[in-house]
Amino acid sequence: MASGKTCPDCGSSTLVDDSLYSESQLVCTDCGSVVSHGLLTSTRSEEIQGTDVRYRDSTAVDKQPCHNQIRGLQRVRALCRILRFPRVIEESAESLFGRAYEHPSFLHVSLQKKEVLGGSCVLLSSRLHNWPIAMGTICSLLEAGEHAVGAVYSELVKILNVEAPTSSITCRLESHCNQYKLSPGEVQKEFSESTASLVARASQLVELAAETWLVTGRHPVHILAAVVYLAWLSLNPCKARLAVPLARFCRMAKVRMPGNARLRVTELKEVLCRLGKELPWLRGATVEPRTVPTLTGDILKYRLLLMRKAMRSFKSELLPPPPDPDPEACPDPDVHLDPDAEGPLSSPRDTQVTAPEEEEEEEGTIGSGKSPPSAMQTQASNLPGREFSRSSSEHLQGQAPPSGDANPNGDFHLDSRHGPAPEEHWAKRHLFVPPCARNPPRKKRRMEGMGPAVTGYEEISDSEIEGYLRTPQEMVEFAEMQRQLTSTDR
Repeated sequence: MASGKTCPDCGSSTLVDDSLYSESQLVCTDCGSVVSHGLLTSTRSEEIQGTDVRYRDSTAVDKQPCHNQIRGLQRVRALCRILRFPRVIEESAESLFGRAYEHPSFLHVSLQKKEVLGGSCVLLSSRLHNWPIAMGTICSLLEAGEHAVGAVYSELVKILNVEAPTSSITCRLESHCNQYKLSPGEVQKEFSESTASLVARASQLVELAAETWLVTGRHPVHILAAVVYLAWLSLNPCKARLAVPLARFCRMAKVRMPGNARLRVTELKEVLCRLGKELPWLRGATVEPRTVPTLTGDILKYRLLLMRKAMRSFKSELLPPPPDPDPEACPDPDVHLDPDAEGPLSSPRDTQVTAPEEEEEEEGTIGSGKSPPSAMQTQASNLPGREFSRSSSEHLQGQAPPSGDANPNGDFHLDSRHGPAPEEHWAKRHLFVPPCARNPPRKKRRMEGMGPAVTGYEEISDSEIEGYLRTPQEMVEFAEMQRQLTSTDR
């Protein structure tokens, strides 16, 4: 009997030790309640030489990572060290992998997907710390497809609820240019170029491509390969370099040529030719894609001004020609008539600045880096006592002929107030548009053999109504069938 203790239920002090196998309990003899539990052992060895543990105390330890999780963490550390990441990015990648591995979406999946998960965590950690690493680099290290890595990466961002910043194409430009082996010791002297000059010129071409919608929806590696090639051509546009195509340039620089890089080069050359045509010293001459690298430096230097001039020229090309003057129409009050001349002279509104003055102003503006005033503003500023307004500019541009009228060439034009023809795509009215708008998908033709549309309000003829009515013979047969069914039921 234990002394000094009482039962908490009845207050009795008659407590005895009740040994139940290896567990001893202190029990009240009056009410039978268990006052205290003894010690619990699990095996005989623990009873003899082990330590007794109370059964209410848990003997479980923290869950140890499984073999696949340990291998995944080792793979994450190896990828971070191959890419020479700082310790902060490596720890962040390990934390992301540990959180994602315990999620049910990645718990019972194949080993290949778990390995791709480690690479996706490395990619996400690099983007969270603004470290420029492309998905293609991770794919090459994992020897996995881009679609598999992209799917796991998207699922990882969604599950962890992480907002990963999108990396710009300019962030990858320097690392991409370092892949090209163009030092004097590796190629000939006329083909050698420093990496710093390549990065500087290629960054300007990337900005031009982004401003003209060539980067939108395109693979960054193809754009980077195209701008590096054009930058290499424009830095020293000698005859030897101009004769080198893109495929030979990639072999010479010991890099792999991307699939659509040739198309990106063609598009960039078209933009450069369009802007090079606006250079004032060329006087509107045609610029060929083969020789446009010789003008690339000047085009990039004044690209903002040349883009505005190119868009104005494109809009002026879209405007219909002015209509022929009608001799029966009322004369313009601003036109001054010369009694000695046979016809009317030009009005003050039609006066323009002479060509030499325009050229001097344009050259001076390009040299200073400022945008020259448009021709309409110059004309309006020369008018005495008149302010330049929207109405005067519209009058200076000329009006389109009315709908259905033909110009001297025999082409019909719609009225400008009614907009373009419905068949014309909106991208035709703009010079620089996204690729999806420049080449829109063709609409499927409607089948010619389809019947007319049914509205439900068509008139019903008498013959159709008679087709729904029963004939006397059908009424007799129907009544006989009803009698047979009734007799069968009885």
